[in-house]
Amino acid sequence: MDTYHIDKRQLGGNMKRRTLLSLAASTALSIGLTAAATLPAAAQEVTLRLHQFLPPVATVPKQILVPWAESITEASDGRIVIEHFDGMSLGGRPPELMDQAQDGVVDISMTLTGYTPGRFPRTEVFELPFMMTDPVATALAFQQMVEEDFQDNEYKNVKVLGAWVHGPGLIHTKDGVYKLEDMQGKQVRGPTRVINDLLKETGATPVGMPLPAIPEALSKGVINGTVIPWEVTPSIKLAELVDKHTEFAGDAALYTATIILVMNKAKYDSLPDDLRAIIDEKSGAALAGMATKIMVENDKPGRDIAVAAGNEITVLDEAEVARWKEASQPVIDRWVAQMNDNGIDGQALIDRAQELIAEKSM
Repeated sequence: MDTYHIDKRQLGGNMKRRTLLSLAASTALSIGLTAAATLPAAAQEVTLRLHQFLPPVATVPKQILVPWAESITEASDGRIVIEHFDGMSLGGRPPELMDQAQDGVVDISMTLTGYTPGRFPRTEVFELPFMMTDPVATALAFQQMVEEDFQDNEYKNVKVLGAWVHGPGLIHTKDGVYKLEDMQGKQVRGPTRVINDLLKETGATPVGMPLPAIPEALSKGVINGTVIPWEVTPSIKLAELVDKHTEFAGDAALYTATIILVMNKAKYDSLPDDLRAIIDEKSGAALAGMATKIMVENDKPGRDIAVAAGNEITVLDEAEVARWKEASQPVIDRWVAQMNDNGIDGQALIDRAQELIAEKSM
């Protein structure tokens, strides 16, 4: 009886202890959940999906977008993670990338504005023939004009994170271009509406297509040449597909294309203030200048591959380049007229772009 009585007291004590522990745990859990629910927004963690059209080995994803994303993750102590989806791996075509970000299919996208012809008319000012001199200065001018004007007009449905350009565009063909007349009859791929208009003015037949389509088009004879900068040629093994390359002497490039990194506006606006501040700090002019500098630095390795392959590189002298500038003037005149027809002061855009490029080249 005594033994039984003692065991019962011990059992009762154990039950009381378990009950108290259970109550304590429940209370702690309740407090924890309440605390979590009332934590400041700064403690949130965010994963962003970035979609773009280039293969992961290309300069832009490998040397620009990945380091940029890593710098944001580091600055946020891991609270922002950016996942990379290269080569249109999430589906769609390059011209759809802007809408994918705008509609929230992805959080961030990188694309050429010229892949959607006529949609970003103000931005086209930087693609006009021989507009670009110093590439980094041109990128900084582009970024500033986005902030001054374009964001509230052409990009009002997205948040522009960075706006930049590539290095000097040049001509790559199977049978060579040594003077303006050699463009006659050639079918040449161009990346944008303005550049296609330039190709047409030189006597070529322009064929618009995104960069990933170039190798197949060359292999099948759909085109016999393309215009792109040296930097991107290794990613599509262009030096194996054509063996003639034409560069332009002087400070002004034949052309450049405008590149833009945008974010879904609602996603950007939903971020806590401190996380938005981190993205802002790593974006804008800092990203534009860095991106173009890296792309220009990678022109040389691309050119070196063509040299090592024994390909022929022709540099048109300044007298010949002057002929190309004269031939391209109608492209500029038409663009100004088209802008004016749409209620946009085209000449004012040219003047402002040239002013900023000169200012930032100093």
